[in-house]
Amino acid sequence: MTIVRFVSADGRDTSEVEAAKGSRLLDVAQADGQPLEGTCEGQMACSTCHVIVDAGDFAALPPPSEMEEDLLDLAAGVTRHSRLACQIWLEPGLASLTVRMPATSRDMQGR
Repeated sequence: MTIVRFVSADGRDTSEVEAAKGSRLLDVAQADGQPLEGTCEGQMACSTCHVIVDAGDFAALPPPSEMEEDLLDLAAGVTRHSRLACQIWLEPGLASLTVRMPATSRDMQGR
């Protein structure tokens, strides 16, 4: 299992869940009720699952692909530790991961 900590954009609210190895972060976040739209359902065709990975955890993840980096250019509030949750898989060597929800997001469904 991997312990995933979700931190709200303002840092006041946190949620900690256990996730099975091999799980996709987007699925874990949505199951926990986190505000990640994931409009393209993980097909890497939008940027609505943008999260900010804790600086200490960022290096433990495989680097983003060029396509992911291009999509992050479309996301609001991107930082140097931004990733798309649909592209983060909880690999066996990852004991824990902390991610923060961005302060702003783009609602691709127009809600």
